[in-house]
Amino acid sequence: MATTKKTIAVKKTVTDKKTAADFITVQFQLKYHTEFGQNLFIVGNHILLGNGDTANAIPMQYLNEQAWTATVQWPKSAATEKITYNYVLVNGDGSTVVDWGTDRCLELQKIQLPKVQVLDTWNYAGYFENAFYTEPFQKVLLKQHETYVKVKSLKTATHIFRVKSPLLSKDEVICLSGTFKAANNWDADSVLCMGKEVESPYYELQLNLSKEQFPIAYKYGIYNTKTKKLVQFEAGDNRILQASSDLKQLNIVQDGFAFLPNTTWKGAGVSIPVFSIRTAESFGVGEFSDLKKMIDWANMVGLKMIQLLPINDTTATYTNKDSYPYAAISAFALHPLYLNLKAIAGKKFAPALKKLEAQRLQLNQLPTVAYEEVLNLKIDFAKKVYTAVGEELLLAEDFKIFFEENKDWLIPYAVFCYLRDKHGSVDFATWPSYAQYDEKKIAKLVQEGSKSYKDIAFHYFLQYQLHLQLKEATAYAHKKGIIIKGDIAIGVYRYGADTWQHPDLFHMDFQAGAPPDDFAVKGQNWGFPTYNWQSMQDSGFAWWKQRFAQMGRYFDAFRIDHILGFFRIWSIPMDAVEGIMGHFVPAIPLTLTSFAEKGIWFDYDRYTKPFITDAVLWEIFGYDNELVKSLFLTDGKNGQYQLKESFDTQRKIEAHFVSLENDEHHQKIKQGLYSLVSNIILFDANGDGQQFHFRFGIENTPSFKALEFGTQHQLKELYVQYFYKQQDDFWKKEAYQKLPSLKRVTNMLICGEDLGMVPACVPEVMQQLGLLSLEIQRMPKNPQRAFFHPNDAPYLSVVTPSTHDMSTIRGWWEEDRSTIQQFYNQELGQWGDAPAYCEAWINKAVVLQHLFSPAMWSVFQLQDLMGMHEKIRRENPLDEQINVPANPNHFWCYRMHLTVEALLETTAFNEELQSYIHQSGR
Repeated sequence: MATTKKTIAVKKTVTDKKTAADFITVQFQLKYHTEFGQNLFIVGNHILLGNGDTANAIPMQYLNEQAWTATVQWPKSAATEKITYNYVLVNGDGSTVVDWGTDRCLELQKIQLPKVQVLDTWNYAGYFENAFYTEPFQKVLLKQHETYVKVKSLKTATHIFRVKSPLLSKDEVICLSGTFKAANNWDADSVLCMGKEVESPYYELQLNLSKEQFPIAYKYGIYNTKTKKLVQFEAGDNRILQASSDLKQLNIVQDGFAFLPNTTWKGAGVSIPVFSIRTAESFGVGEFSDLKKMIDWANMVGLKMIQLLPINDTTATYTNKDSYPYAAISAFALHPLYLNLKAIAGKKFAPALKKLEAQRLQLNQLPTVAYEEVLNLKIDFAKKVYTAVGEELLLAEDFKIFFEENKDWLIPYAVFCYLRDKHGSVDFATWPSYAQYDEKKIAKLVQEGSKSYKDIAFHYFLQYQLHLQLKEATAYAHKKGIIIKGDIAIGVYRYGADTWQHPDLFHMDFQAGAPPDDFAVKGQNWGFPTYNWQSMQDSGFAWWKQRFAQMGRYFDAFRIDHILGFFRIWSIPMDAVEGIMGHFVPAIPLTLTSFAEKGIWFDYDRYTKPFITDAVLWEIFGYDNELVKSLFLTDGKNGQYQLKESFDTQRKIEAHFVSLENDEHHQKIKQGLYSLVSNIILFDANGDGQQFHFRFGIENTPSFKALEFGTQHQLKELYVQYFYKQQDDFWKKEAYQKLPSLKRVTNMLICGEDLGMVPACVPEVMQQLGLLSLEIQRMPKNPQRAFFHPNDAPYLSVVTPSTHDMSTIRGWWEEDRSTIQQFYNQELGQWGDAPAYCEAWINKAVVLQHLFSPAMWSVFQLQDLMGMHEKIRRENPLDEQINVPANPNHFWCYRMHLTVEALLETTAFNEELQSYIHQSGR
């Protein structure tokens, strides 16, 4: 942080070179209660305020237990530009917190007096009001309610009052009243209306209080400019303003937010993947242009948001395997699948497109997405258009602007796609040349006139067209008062443009996934490389900031997939297939001392190697155990067996079974061998027998069950300490090193998917940063409860009855009879036996619980909304599930069973849904 030496240097300049008349004395005073060991600093966009670098911020001095102060002698010659600044809290452990916002500013060039006192209030990022200054609210959702009043400038002003209040209705402004003459001493008919300029978040009032008796009591209120009436005063005690001791001083009172209701705004949204949208004009898959009709429907029923899954390019094999939207070969490029051919065809290629009409109609009638066929048809047609008009388009000014703004990722992505197609593989390690990204060599490839240029530039052309089509759709949404919410996947595909271009940002020798849960009992292995966070931090998180900026081009809000990955990631070694073989990284490991302190005799082989006995083999394989012994095991000692070296990892086992028939018997043996490999209690962290991580769910392993009771008890105690106590503060610090700086680079509304095994520190961090949490009825975060009730949701949250990773309401109803019976009686308050099937009234009751939740947002899968109505719901609810997380080979192909045009015409359903949304205040 700042040093005393710097402060002295500033004072020396004042004394030796200029007179006091050449300076404006600026005194900052911040209301903030600090704890012992905490210090406060100021940082801003001027050299006197550290030039935006918190390491050079200027120190403040402790004034009293409620305030800190700092004085800066500002040369008038330097007071020519708007000064923006923030306060920085430095904790005793060296960690820092910067107060929120970028709107705290001074315009010293407009100030005539020689001294300025700025009375500030800390802006805590978690204040609800901050959410309403994000782009979706300021540019779309609240725009129609704003009332602007010109700020009246007073030459003799001694005080300028500034305050923010985002949730005013049309014709309402903030006013001021108090114990001073201009307000007629609290006279409701003499309140002082504050002005608000178009570009400013502040309501402002300038007053001359030089003849008033101090201290002054005052309050802000709401005034209706149409009725000319005071609506209400803010809640809480009166604000108190102490006297200024200097008549030649301007006092700027920045009071933060007015104390007015801040949880009154609520919105509802629909969640649907782009590929799932079906319109009469679709080409067998939803396209960016199809969003317009979804927007029309959302607008009709009163929804304010459309939430999408990731839309990045996943084209690795040109097959159905690429349908997984979370395995992007580029974290920036848009998927060619969503290209509308009619938009790029124009008149010239209209006849060629007409020849595809029969195929389009056939594909569009299919119940699911024919991913492979649709993608290849679109790519082929786009290449024909590009061959004819691409050269001309690439010379257009608009394209050049797009290219310049995106070339950092666009060039590597386009070259990657070119080399993928040339070599027939995305595994760049197998490419005969360019296996390693070399910027100089790449520059030659992309040079105009090179043999490869035309093929590479095709991908520029494609991305530009996709960009135009998505921008058009989101602009249409904004005109209708609707926002679009995107999704940032936590990982990237192992063999993609990002890992090729930036290998230093990834741990390529590990796989990301998730620990076991009720939906995936063996855990999840996503196959993505894990992030090298240290390398990312060394570059100032440039790659992540670029991702957020790219999202901001198209979306108003976004969901961070698996936000827990910013605290710690489930890391699986490459020789493992199942997620159960992973552990959290980073994590504080156990040591030999950890076991000794618990009185546990440490047996390295017993705890870290697969425990295989006759009893274990019988439990897993039954009568096949002798076959397994003969083919895959060797006799060990003490009645135990060992896996042969050629089968001692899950990857080796997987490779063995690839060439065998994929029948039930072989599957049973393969899965059983996987279970043998994972039948351990500890992972050796570094292979040196010094540090260890627990395997998740040790109590369910035959290895653990075979231990004597006392050892089981001791290990379980250590297990609970390791997973639920030992790591919490460590993971909190990890998150604070990443999330605050990333949140600052965007003004989108950010929601975090905080599901799974949630560390205790996660809710606190998300609240502190003002990140919206995700609350799901059937996945309570409180382990003591069977269900989460939407009525208990925090305001800064999104409530939903289901997500793309789980069954819909109707599908869930048929999964577990005992669970549904409990839900029927306890959560729905119904007597007797639960119906065998989810009747429309049950589905409706669940939706209404979420609509009337206190949460800021309630979001529903389209399937769950349609499930409320017998006449338009799908016949089989099992056909409605988008993803099956437990199946790594699942094909993402869900489509609406109705067209959006048909949905627009289902009057009874639309009017009913609209009435519920209206009644709930959303």
